This record gives sequence, C-alpha cells and structure tokens, in this order.
Amino acid sequence: MFKKSNELLSVIAVLFFTIASFSQEKKDNQQSMDKMWGEASVSGDALKNGKAKLFDQSNFGMFIHWGLFSKLGGQWKGKTYYGIGEWIMNPRVADIPAKEYMEIANDFNPTDFDAKAIAKLAKDAGMKYIIITSKHHEGFAMFDSKVDDFNIVKATPFKRDPMKELSKACHDLGLGFGFYYSHNQDWTTPGGSGGPTKNENGSTATFEDYFYKKCKPQIKEICTNYGDIDFIWFDTPGGMKKNLVIELADLVKELQPNAMLCSRVGYGLGDYISHGDMEVPLKNLDVLWESCDTNNDSWSYAWYDNNFKGPKEILSRLISTVGRGGTYLFNIGPDGNGKVPETGVQFLEEAGKWIKKYPQVIYGAGSSPWGHAQAWGDVTTQGNSLFLSVFNWPQDGKLYLPGLESEIASAKIIGGGDSKELKYDKKNNWTVFNVPYKVPDAPVSVIEIKLKSTVKVDTTQAIYPNITSDLLTEFAAVKSAEKKSIRWMEKFGEWKKTTQVSQWKKDGTATWTVNVLQPGKYYLHLNYSGEDRLVWKTITDEGIMVQNQQAATEKYDSYPMGILEFKTAGKHTITVSLVEGNSETSSLKSVIIEPIY
Repeated sequence: MFKKSNELLSVIAVLFFTIASFSQEKKDNQQSMDKMWGEASVSGDALKNGKAKLFDQSNFGMFIHWGLFSKLGGQWKGKTYYGIGEWIMNPRVADIPAKEYMEIANDFNPTDFDAKAIAKLAKDAGMKYIIITSKHHEGFAMFDSKVDDFNIVKATPFKRDPMKELSKACHDLGLGFGFYYSHNQDWTTPGGSGGPTKNENGSTATFEDYFYKKCKPQIKEICTNYGDIDFIWFDTPGGMKKNLVIELADLVKELQPNAMLCSRVGYGLGDYISHGDMEVPLKNLDVLWESCDTNNDSWSYAWYDNNFKGPKEILSRLISTVGRGGTYLFNIGPDGNGKVPETGVQFLEEAGKWIKKYPQVIYGAGSSPWGHAQAWGDVTTQGNSLFLSVFNWPQDGKLYLPGLESEIASAKIIGGGDSKELKYDKKNNWTVFNVPYKVPDAPVSVIEIKLKSTVKVDTTQAIYPNITSDLLTEFAAVKSAEKKSIRWMEKFGEWKKTTQVSQWKKDGTATWTVNVLQPGKYYLHLNYSGEDRLVWKTITDEGIMVQNQQAATEKYDSYPMGILEFKTAGKHTITVSLVEGNSETSSLKSVIIEPIY
C-alpha cells in the first residue's frame, strides 16, 4: 500500500469536540478530555498483521443501533422528536422519566428479527463484520444478562437473546462480530452518568455502584457468552476515572485478547481511532482509524426518516474513506419489530453488487497518493496499481489526472464496458486519458492504471478544464485569520462539519497554490456564511482581481463573484480576503472554479 499522510492531531481534535458535545459531565474541561481520549495505544504497524488484520484489510463493516428506542421510532406520547432516535429519552429531547421509559420493555416484542437475514445482508453488501449495540445510553441490555434484569430476555415478551443469534449467524457466514457498549452513560441505572442519582432505598447512588454492579459485570458477560469477539466499541467516556477505564480495557484484553478496542473507550487505550460521527475526512490519516456513518439521518430507526443514502453515495463515502486510509463502519437501524427498512436493504444490496465486481478497489486497498479526493472521484491503490473510481464521468471524452509523475505501464477501464487499453497524452504534469463518452458502469466506473515503478505525484490542488474544482479551506495557507474545523447539528445529533476561515484581520488572507492545465476564463464562486452583505476580493499571482458584494446568511452557500482568468498554464496562487463585512462572523468555506463552456 502507498504511504498515508499523518493527520492524527486533526482526528483527535474532532474526537475531543464530540465528547464535549455529548458528555453529561459539564465539569469536564478540554484538558481532561485531551488526557482521556488520547490516541490508539498500540502502533498500527504492530497490529496490522495481528488482531487488526480484519479491521485493516476489510475496510467495510456494518454498525447496528437497536434497542427500546427502536420501538418508539422517534415518537413519544404522540409527538415526533426529529433527530437521532436513540437519544429520545434524554432531557435534551423528550425528557422521558426513567421509570416510564423502562415500562416500554413490557411491549417490546421484535418478532420480525432475523439474525440470519441481517448477517446475509451484511455479507451481500460487501461488509466483513458487524458491530451491534448490546447496551446503549438508555441502559437496556439487548442480551441475556444475569446481573441486571432490565434486558430483552427478562423484561420483554420476546424472551430471546438476539445477540446470541446474531453472533452465531455472523460466525456461520465467516463475518467478524463485535459489541457496542455504553460504558459511561446509563440513563436508567442509579449512578450511571445521566441516570438516577438515588437508589430505590433513597441512598445516594455513586458511579462506582453502577460500574461494579452493572457495567463491568456486563462487559464480562458479553466477552464470555458469545464466542470469539472481534470488536468492543465503547462510547462517550465522559468524566470516567482513568482507573475504571483501565479496568474495562484490561478485562476485554483478558477475556477476548483478539478484540479491537476503538478509541472511544477513553484515555488513549483504544487500538484504533474512531473518527467523528458521519464524517469522511478531507486528508489522508496515517493511523488505524474508522469513519462511522449511518444510512439515513438517525442512527436508530425513526418512523419519519426516509432520507437513505443511495448506492452511489454509499460507495462514494466508502471509497473516499478507504482513499484517506480508513475503514468505513456503516450503520443500519432495525425498527421496533426487528426488521431493517426495505429501502436501506435495497440500496446496500446494490452497493454490494458493485463491490463484488470491484473488490480490489476496497479490500486491502491503500490510500490515495494524492492525499485527497479528485474533482471526478477518488483513488485507491494495490501495489503499483492505481484504481480511479470515477463518480462523475466526463462528458467530453477526456479524464484529467493532475500531478502523476510516474511512468504508466497500462491504463484501462475495468469491470464493465470497454476494457481495451486507454490512449492518453501528457501535458505539463497532467495525464489526459481519452475515454468513451458513454459511462462504462453505474453507479461508479473504474479505471486501473498500472505503473512501471512506485508512485510519485505532485499533490498540488488542481483546476480542471472540464469539471468544477472546489478549493477547500482545509488546503489553504491562512494569514491574519483563523482556520479551524467546526461542527454543528442540523437536527439533534445530525452532525455536520467543515473547515473554514473566519476572524479576519485587516490584512487577513487565504491562499491556495493551484495547478492550471488550460489557461483562460473561469467562473468564480465563493462558498461562505455571514451576516448582511459581504465584499470579498480574489486575486491571482498574475494580478487578475475579482471583487464583488453579495448577500450572506448563517448557512453556507455558494455565491457568484465574476470571471477569473488564468493567462498561462502551470502553478499559480489564488488569494481571497474580506474587504467589507463583519470580520468575526464571516466564514469562508471554499473557492469554486467553474469552466466556461
């Protein structure tokens, strides 16, 4: 595999923010969270040939959020609560009292649950393992627990252990298997973070009571009663004491030595980094890491949530995750009857058919040597082969690849359509492939480039002559302004993230170095948010300047600025500055360069 670029610090920064947003312990400050989360405890190289092999080589797994919240489906007492359904009990959503919430178990009877069908869906979708919620923040165990009766076997009419059934189904099909367990938050157990503060006898409940009476014993149960476990996925460590987190990690290592711990266990005790929810990073990361995403907007089932990712979007996010050097954990949410929504099943199966045709693009694939996506798609690698996954097929018969400096042995479309050798030309340091006008395959076409030697590329951001180029502030050099990543929720728990530039000083600038193949005029757009009207100036190293006033809102949007001209081919700079407007709230997300046809 090609070497991945080191962006560990940016990953950890996102993870700190996630904890801060969801932690129930308001007293935690950033310093304590930095100490808690840390990084993976063992180097990636030491793990890849051992217990991390499944994680590192498969690059695609299934996440399942399922619990009592699935029966509610985002609705409580006739009112719909929009956002992530598994948090419906929380005071920030429906604020359901613990005793009332626990009564939901009396009618929880998911008779449509079919472990074999779910395992087969994962396999058909091209996934190599399943991780499922054994106990989420609600405190309800989806397994047969002997230490706490608030579980699916003892407290419901279902009376079955679906975790036992699913673990067997996974093992029978050769899939890996793992458990999610919320080790800090437990909203129905006295002493658990966010839970009741008093025991039934009126005495004060401590976190240690919860930890030693329920949490640790249940971890022992799930690590003992379900065969070989490949993952234990702890979540939201919050203000847990380090010694308690160490006890859990040591227990897992003792009982399931081959199980991988994700970084959300806390205090740097994980084996790999779990990236921010619903996020595919923009740059390669040189660590063992995953991106956990969900098939619509909520993680658990919500009756109204029909916004499923289609096959092309699933594949796009999967390939881009692999292209950045990571593993993609993709979530489904069975409903209260245990059935996976049909639309989600259909789209996953269609994505799986594509993966079956192009396994080399995903399994065991290395990251892109460019370190970032291309305007038309993304790149993954195997040995001296580059796999160009083209999401946006060019309409003019030309596919442009910037910065490839290695000599090409062969280039051809694979998998579908015409597989004969592609002709190509070299212009400056661009490779221009002559491709058919007809799209070779759907939803993603693949070109394999075999190199005569190891890869060497110029990673400069490119201005494409036949497709819109989006220059993200992630790749800008910033002076006298603040560049940082920000996260926010659209609906509750539905995370969005961008890197942006704000806090502009009088001489503040954001500058991109770009590689231009075709001189000429291009439309210039800026994507930003702010207040009232803003005046932005854009200038190139050739002295071409565009300055214009446009409206601004609190939402990021793209605004036309005018026409920007490049007089010559080659390397140039594009510099943007704020001329008029609120310098603190004016937030620049990207520069968009669009060819004029």
